[in-house]
Amino acid sequence: MRETLSAIVGPKWVKSRHAELAPYDADGLPGYRATPALAVFPGTRDELIAVVRALAVTGTAWVPRGAGTGLSGGSLANDVVLIGLNRLTRIIDVDPVNRLARVEPGVVNARLSRETTRYGLQYAPDPSSQTVCTIGGNVAENAGGPHCLKYGVTLNHVLECEVVLPDGSVTRLGGAYGESEGYDLLGAFVGSEGCFGIATEVTVRLVPLPDAVHTLLADFSSVADAARAVSRIVATGIVPAALEMMDNATIRCVEASIYAAGYPVDAAAVLLCEVDGIAAGLDEDVEIIRAACMESGARGVTVATDAADRTRLWQGRKKAFGAMGRLAPALVVQDAVVPRTKLPAVLAAIDAIATAHDVRVCNVFHAGDGNLHPNIPYNATNADESARVHAAMSEIMLACIAAGGTITGEHGVGLDKLPYMESLFDAASLDSMCRVRSVFDPDRRANPGKVVPVHACREWHGTASVRRAQ
Repeated sequence: MRETLSAIVGPKWVKSRHAELAPYDADGLPGYRATPALAVFPGTRDELIAVVRALAVTGTAWVPRGAGTGLSGGSLANDVVLIGLNRLTRIIDVDPVNRLARVEPGVVNARLSRETTRYGLQYAPDPSSQTVCTIGGNVAENAGGPHCLKYGVTLNHVLECEVVLPDGSVTRLGGAYGESEGYDLLGAFVGSEGCFGIATEVTVRLVPLPDAVHTLLADFSSVADAARAVSRIVATGIVPAALEMMDNATIRCVEASIYAAGYPVDAAAVLLCEVDGIAAGLDEDVEIIRAACMESGARGVTVATDAADRTRLWQGRKKAFGAMGRLAPALVVQDAVVPRTKLPAVLAAIDAIATAHDVRVCNVFHAGDGNLHPNIPYNATNADESARVHAAMSEIMLACIAAGGTITGEHGVGLDKLPYMESLFDAASLDSMCRVRSVFDPDRRANPGKVVPVHACREWHGTASVRRAQ
C-alpha cells in the first residue's frame, strides 16, 4: 500500500516509520493513544480522491485528520491508514457580494476570518482552538465556540460540501445558493466525525462584522449566583454574542499564566459577556445586562474600554485550556450540555463529585448554551489518581444526562464518549444511526470504531482496542 500511495502523493508524503507516526498517536485529548499503520498527506483535491479510491480498491480502513485539535479521540487511527488533510489549505474563492467563501478542508479557522475582514465580513464559528483548528475538522465535529450563542455552530454556516465518499465516488451535498431537493444530507454530514467521508471543498456563509462590540466582565462570590445570572440575562430578551463562565480554579490558573487577563483571583466565578451589532441601542443592552448581573449577586461589572482591553479579556478565556497545562501533565476535558436553568444544580453536583473522588475540577464553559466543560488535570502515571479521575468524570457525565442534558455540544463522541451512548440512546436509536452510516459507508472503513458502540453497530474487523492513558 505504501508504494501505491507514494505513486499518488510522492514518497515524501507517506510516513510509515514509528518516529514519523508518533506525532499522530493522540489528538488534543491526551487520554488515548493509537498509532497509525501509515500516514498519507495528499496535497491536492485530486490526490485526496485518488488516495481514497486506492484504499477502496484494497478494502483498507482509514481515518481523516485535520490539525489534530479534537478533544474526543476522534482522529486516532489504530493500525489503519491516517489521511492527513493539513496540506489542503487553499481559500479557493471569496464572494463578498453573496457573502460566501469556498475553502479546502485544511484552511485554519482564524485565517479565513482574517482573509475576509477586508470585505467587512467574518466566518462566525470561533472554537477556542481557532488559531490552529481547520475548517474540515470543524465540519466533521460540528464545532461551536463562544460566539455561537448568537451566531450558531458550524452547521448553521456551511452551505455546501463536495465530499469524497468511502468508495471513492464524489458528490455534492447542500447548495451554495439555496436548498437542494430531497433529504438534508448536508445536515447529516456535518458532525459525522469522519464516518461518512471527507469534505474536499466547503462553501461557508460569511456574516458582516458588527458595527459595535461591548465586552463585560462580571465577578461573583458564588458559583450559584453566576449560574443564575446566565438565565436572568437571557430572560431579558437580549441575545449576547457570547456568555462564558469560569470558576475560581480556572481563574487562578489563567492569572498565574502568561495569558493573565486581569480576572479577580478572589472571585468564585466570572461571567464574560459580549454584545454586538448596530451601535444604536447597544449601550442600553449593556446596562440591562449589568443590572441583571447585579440583581443576581455580582460584586461588580466592568466594561472593556477599547479593542485591546477586549482582546485581553478574551485571551484569558480562549487560552484557559492551555493555561491548565501548568497544573498537571494530563487533562480530561468534557463537553456535556444541560438546560441553562439546571446550571446551578449541575455545577453543585460536579463540585460534590470532585470532593468525593478527591480530584480538582476546573470549569470553563459556554454558559449561555449550557455547554459545560469540566476539566480535571491529573498525573496519568499515577494509577490511583487516574482511576479516581475517570470515575469522577463518568459520574459527572451521567449527572448531566440525568439533568436532561446530552453528552456533547461540540467536541464529538469519538472514542471518549462511547461509554455514555447507551445511557442516552436506546437500542432502536443506535440502530438508526448505524443504518444512516451504512448509506455513506456500508463497509465501515471510514473512521472505524468511533461514535456508535461496536456491539450496537457491526464494525470493521480491525477496530482493536485503542489504549487509554492511565
